[in-house]
Amino acid sequence: MNIRKTHLLLATAVAGLFSLVACQSMEQGTGQKASATLDSRSGSQAKGEVNFTWQGHDVLINGKFSGLKPNSEQGFHVHEKGDCSAPDAMSAGGHFNPETKMHGVPDSGMNHAGDLPNIKSDVNGNAVYTAKLHGFAVNTGSTGIVGRSVVVHRDPDDYKSQPAGNSGPRIACGLIK
Repeated sequence: MNIRKTHLLLATAVAGLFSLVACQSMEQGTGQKASATLDSRSGSQAKGEVNFTWQGHDVLINGKFSGLKPNSEQGFHVHEKGDCSAPDAMSAGGHFNPETKMHGVPDSGMNHAGDLPNIKSDVNGNAVYTAKLHGFAVNTGSTGIVGRSVVVHRDPDDYKSQPAGNSGPRIACGLIK
């Protein structure tokens, strides 16, 4: 191969690499926001508001909940479908899992994108929630949560039972928009 063809191949490879890096950097957030209002399901009194803010590779999640079982933990997940119409919220589908991973500890790299830390309620059944996670985006892309739902479960997620952490019935559900 002559030197001119070698330089052309090298230039093409470098251009391809820069294109790949540019595409990856587009999956960083610069303040995009989404929110969900959660309404009671399965005969519960649970309700809540959740906000998602994309910051670089991380998503900051802030929420406030009421009507939870006092002094307890509840499972909390992003679910694959943006449909909370069923009385038991089963219309929301399973956990959001674009990379087909096993259920697990949030942010472990070995978990569903929709696996979130448990909510911890106070003596009055209220909770303030904050988490910073990665593995999903605040958009409508393949790893995006916009248009999906967020669900509170009655019981704590054990982070090991498959496929959903043994967190019990869905007691609140809201569309992420």
